[in-house]
Amino acid sequence: MKIDRLIGILSILLQMPKTTAAFLAEKFEVSVRTINRDVDTLSQAGIPIVTEQGKNGGISIMENYKLDKTLLTSSDMRAILAGLRSLDSVSGTNRYQQLMDKLSLEDSNILPSNNHILIDLSSWYKSLLAPKIELIQDTVERQELISFLYHSPKGESVRIIEPYLLVFQWSSWYVWGYCRKRADFRLFKLNRMTDLKNTKELYEKRAVPLPNLSADKMFETTIYAEVVFEPEMKWRLVEEFGIDSFKEREDGKLLFSFGFAGRDHLYGWLLSFGNKAELQKPEELREELFQIFQEMEQRYDPSNLVARRE
Repeated sequence: MKIDRLIGILSILLQMPKTTAAFLAEKFEVSVRTINRDVDTLSQAGIPIVTEQGKNGGISIMENYKLDKTLLTSSDMRAILAGLRSLDSVSGTNRYQQLMDKLSLEDSNILPSNNHILIDLSSWYKSLLAPKIELIQDTVERQELISFLYHSPKGESVRIIEPYLLVFQWSSWYVWGYCRKRADFRLFKLNRMTDLKNTKELYEKRAVPLPNLSADKMFETTIYAEVVFEPEMKWRLVEEFGIDSFKEREDGKLLFSFGFAGRDHLYGWLLSFGNKAELQKPEELREELFQIFQEMEQRYDPSNLVARRE
């Protein structure tokens, strides 16, 4: 819609000292001619827009111009407040509550209590995550190094990083930063970090590439598995992988095919189904899983437990 594009253009002009019609055209997926018409519309509405021709020219807005709050509708404000509330759900503080109060401006139409969207990003680990998130937020703003002990499948290691971004992806929290040990940008999962500290040592900000958060990158597929499930497990397959991840056989059982990041991921997931799942392929992993079950049987044999107690 044109009105949404106009507000979007105005928002960019308020945040950037200068931009170009070509940049705005690409941003909003319209022609340069359309952007020029939009700029004329904003000027006619009383927005002090300045256009300059030439090599260093562009589109800018008069310095010190302030956005009238009436340009944001109640619907816009409710969406903003919902986002802010979601951040408070994990921070463990009321860091964003004051900003929410300022934005609502005592307007009963946009008070949080009237919002029909509730976003809660907290988890079972909220008591552990909140202090980490708060510390990382502070160090990002102050450009201070953090150190921590990192626990990964490859072992434990002490890391010192320049923190740049807090990331919420795949139901988990991460920090994206420049690792001094690896001399490269890395993504670290907050739940795997212990002994997190602010070193108080300043760092000089780098050009920061955005992390690749695609499923292929986050969970690189190394194993393709074929599993048969009992019909009562259909709800889990739908919830976790989608309706297209399996086919219903004539006997009612579900033939599931999917890629996994590794043996541990696959085995842990299969065991969560108890006797409701049977691995079919790869056959070598089926044999390996059988060996694991035999070792588990020995470990949980009641007679062995009695012998250990004696």
